[in-house]
Amino acid sequence: MRDILTVILSLVGVFAISQNKQILYGFDDIPQSLMLNPGSKVLQKKHYGIPFLSQLHFNGGSSGVSAYDVFKNGNDNINDRITQKIFEMKNTDFFTATQQLELINFGWRARNEIYFSGGIYQEFDFIAYFPRDLAILAWEGNRDYLNYQFDLGEISTTGDFMTVYHFGLNKQISKKLTVGARLKLYSSMFSYRSVNNSGTFVTRLGNESSENIYEHTVQNADVSVETSGYASLRELDGAGQVTSEILGRAFFGGNFGVGVDLGFTYDFNEAWSLSASAQDVGAIFHSKDVENYRAHGTYTLDGINLIFPPLNEGESTFPYYSDLEDEVKREIPIDTLHNSYTQFRPVKLNAGLSYGFGRFNATGACDCLNTGGENLHKQSIGFQFYSIFRPKRPQMAGTFFYHRRLTEYLSAKATYTVDSYSFSNIGLGASVDMGKINFYIVTDNLINYGNLAKAKSVSLQLGFNIIIDEE
Repeated sequence: MRDILTVILSLVGVFAISQNKQILYGFDDIPQSLMLNPGSKVLQKKHYGIPFLSQLHFNGGSSGVSAYDVFKNGNDNINDRITQKIFEMKNTDFFTATQQLELINFGWRARNEIYFSGGIYQEFDFIAYFPRDLAILAWEGNRDYLNYQFDLGEISTTGDFMTVYHFGLNKQISKKLTVGARLKLYSSMFSYRSVNNSGTFVTRLGNESSENIYEHTVQNADVSVETSGYASLRELDGAGQVTSEILGRAFFGGNFGVGVDLGFTYDFNEAWSLSASAQDVGAIFHSKDVENYRAHGTYTLDGINLIFPPLNEGESTFPYYSDLEDEVKREIPIDTLHNSYTQFRPVKLNAGLSYGFGRFNATGACDCLNTGGENLHKQSIGFQFYSIFRPKRPQMAGTFFYHRRLTEYLSAKATYTVDSYSFSNIGLGASVDMGKINFYIVTDNLINYGNLAKAKSVSLQLGFNIIIDEE
């Protein structure tokens, strides 16, 4: 068991990448800013994402442990480090992994000045909370924890693999206000969740009537796992059939859902601007290939009474463990159900307040006295807020940023973020226009790039788009 936990902790540490997209949020010259806020300002006339290259996004994270915490050089034993981290971490610490691949992305401005946009992207999202009590039980055993109630309710995890089809519109209502909305259709290829579990496991000294010194009791257990898209995969032979089945679900062959994104941008004056958005306000309705499991009940084990009867040659002894397994299944049955269920999407909230200064005209020169027109600010500073709703509590991040347009073709953004992973997250993003081709790249946690094993969060996004500016 210790070897298994060692592998899990090491993988979690290596897979430590951040959850938020704060660096990308606010780049007005990147079409993907519309995906974070459908009400952001749109500067271009049209845009076309290069298929499979318009956005590549990988992130994830570990709020409580890094690979360096476990595998750093030192005189102490690795088992001691794992023990220390298990007791340091809380049951609200989490491990996350998110990946997005944009397949198609496009947009154009109609004659009525509404900017329409649409596309398709694939998304994988996973979160698991650290089950501290169960980790202690697995690592330490229960010898030193008599009468301690290990909480089965700490099991909390979800995972989704889906394709998202979206279509939105963006409109500048007045000189100060821009609003937008986006409709999303979800096609779920695979999903599971195990949340809202309950029950305890406790070891006590037995009383006079007990058959053993100790009693081990699972009390009021109620643990469930809901899955869709999993049962049918068990019946397939080979990776090729599994891949073909999953790809078929991507094109409206899985479970369906619907959601919306809403957002706005409001300019108080020439300098101050407020923007906010809500993403993935919706749900997926799982009715196809649904298989759910539920274990519930109470059971007390006070030992196994070994019997040593005389045996004839070739005769086996009593099947103790088989009988015990049957007894546990009888007292705490695991039901397999096929009930449909609804899964609400994790809503994401973004908000930003910025102050722009210095005007940037078409030639690239700074005209700081120009207070009119529609030219862009050369520099801006501000604060951004990000939150995503999760099973136990929202994950939040706050970011201070500095954005600067270096030339007509190049802009950059530096950020400092405080989030669930660290208080020292420095990020950097850049957007480059090469003719009609826009390339952007953003990353964070630059401080730890000298030794990524120390990082609890590192993020990388990049993409290529074709942008046609206003004539």
